[in-house]
Amino acid sequence: MKSLGPINALYPMPTTLVGTTVNGKPNFLAVAHVGILNHGTPQYLSIGLHKSHYSNAGIFENKSFSICLPSEDLIVEADYCGIMTGKKTDKAALFDIFYGQTKTAPMIRQCPVNMELNLYDVLDFSTHDIFIGELIETYADDSVLTDGGIDIAKLRPLLFDMAGKKYWSLGQAVGSCWNAGKSLKK
Repeated sequence: MKSLGPINALYPMPTTLVGTTVNGKPNFLAVAHVGILNHGTPQYLSIGLHKSHYSNAGIFENKSFSICLPSEDLIVEADYCGIMTGKKTDKAALFDIFYGQTKTAPMIRQCPVNMELNLYDVLDFSTHDIFIGELIETYADDSVLTDGGIDIAKLRPLLFDMAGKKYWSLGQAVGSCWNAGKSLKK
């Protein structure tokens, strides 16, 4: 094994579009630094945003945000939301927007899955704000559901690789969780 130094090797990550309302207007930012913090109820998710991002102000202002999952079909729009700032560009004009319970966390109808969150806490790092949100509702298009659950193969998530600066598609399933290792039990 070769030592690489403290390089984050957790990529690929799902590309998401984080929705906020800033000064009364919807805005979206491409974010791959997302995390699942637990699987209990309530459920908490995190997003890491550089302090310079326009969207941060909207999360602080409204105490809510959305995490929208674009499919591969939205690569152009998702990338655009990552390279343009909401300070100067109306990125929301690209999408058909809807709101849920919070009324301040815009979501995108073109994204097959959208999650609505209330702000729970903020970790103040020197360069980034880590926003922890309590998941209050998930919305999914019928086209990505199988037996009432989200089918990742139908979703076709857009995956982000920071090291290679590429977007990737999902491969195929290679085994079943909590089952593949049973053959090693004695």
